[in-house]
Amino acid sequence: MVSCSMAMAQDTLIIADGYVDVAAGKTIADAAIVVSDNRITSVGRLDDINNQEQYKVVDLGGKILLPGVMDMHVHLSGDAQDNFLESLNYSVPRQTVKAVKNAKTTLMAGFTTVRDLGAAGYSVIATRDGISAGEIPGPRIWAVGHSISITGGHCDDNFSAPEKQAKSAGVADGPWAVRTKVRENIKYGANAIKICATGGVFSKGTKVGVQQYTEQEIKAAVDEAHLRGLTIASHAHGTQGIKASIRAGIDSIEHCSFMDDEAIKMAVKAGTYLSCDIYNTEYTLTYGEANGVPEENINKEKLVSKAQRESFRKAVKAGANMVFGSDAAIYPHGDNGKQFERMVTFGMTPAQALQAATINSAALLKQDDLGQLKPGYLADIIAVDGDPLQDIRLMENVSFVMKDGIVFKK
Repeated sequence: MVSCSMAMAQDTLIIADGYVDVAAGKTIADAAIVVSDNRITSVGRLDDINNQEQYKVVDLGGKILLPGVMDMHVHLSGDAQDNFLESLNYSVPRQTVKAVKNAKTTLMAGFTTVRDLGAAGYSVIATRDGISAGEIPGPRIWAVGHSISITGGHCDDNFSAPEKQAKSAGVADGPWAVRTKVRENIKYGANAIKICATGGVFSKGTKVGVQQYTEQEIKAAVDEAHLRGLTIASHAHGTQGIKASIRAGIDSIEHCSFMDDEAIKMAVKAGTYLSCDIYNTEYTLTYGEANGVPEENINKEKLVSKAQRESFRKAVKAGANMVFGSDAAIYPHGDNGKQFERMVTFGMTPAQALQAATINSAALLKQDDLGQLKPGYLADIIAVDGDPLQDIRLMENVSFVMKDGIVFKK
């Protein structure tokens, strides 16, 4: 059920069997949460609530509440099910329609905040602004605009014939050109930045582990983003690109496929956040060929998958800052929650997996009112049918979604 009214006639009282205190990593029995407008004003037990008749009551008996979860790596303007090469030619209006659809699907899956790490023509920025205006349903979005890439690198258009002289809008070579591209993204509404430091799986002619940008160029992007108060992500599969990104001051490393012990130690020491999309490999290897993904790209996925999961396991064991990042669009939107189980399988406790998608992601975004069920925090609240600390797969089926104090799914 989607509520279209932005006005809250009275405070809301949500009651449930319990709630997850994600910071403490434990479930508290008998939950009663009061929401006023778009903020949580009280978290406690039902017996502590006086004058209960004054509230609009949402009874979620049998369910456990959590803060809305966050995905720090999505691409809302694309669909994994579409033919891979055909979808590269979608117009910006077509991609915007995709983003609107996928934003709603993502919200209904319980993800109330996402970071979109690259879309053509500022399509996701327009989607974000429509959500903020209350015109369409969707999660809270941090969007980078165009991913920044070297000529011929991952995030450039390498599939078109040479005579077309096609080039992605985020291409920039040299430190000052990189700075200019960061400024251009910000000019058109980006509230985060992404640079592609190494090759990637779903690009043509790039080697996944090979560094693309020089450390000087990466640092130019970092300095410009930080000067403007934005965080910056680095697409980096290979060890040398990861290390260069950490030394340059990048806020988060995406993918992290080939991390040696030194790279992990560097990330821990610098406090760099690591975002590892360790769920989507099964989808690519199972459905990629049918979806028109070229053999080159499927072979690169085979090269990356095992190494990436081992890097994830070692980084978790070392105590690195981990966030939830799924690379949604490489698999179908709405299935984001399936990554929780993979995170637990490859080294996390259920509490750590939930923390990656809540308090750690909020810290990466520098938001001190997201990611927990506490008074003063934004009323992003979801519910599942049991205790996810006992069965993390419950996160795959979210049955209640409130974002900003508005119920979107019940």
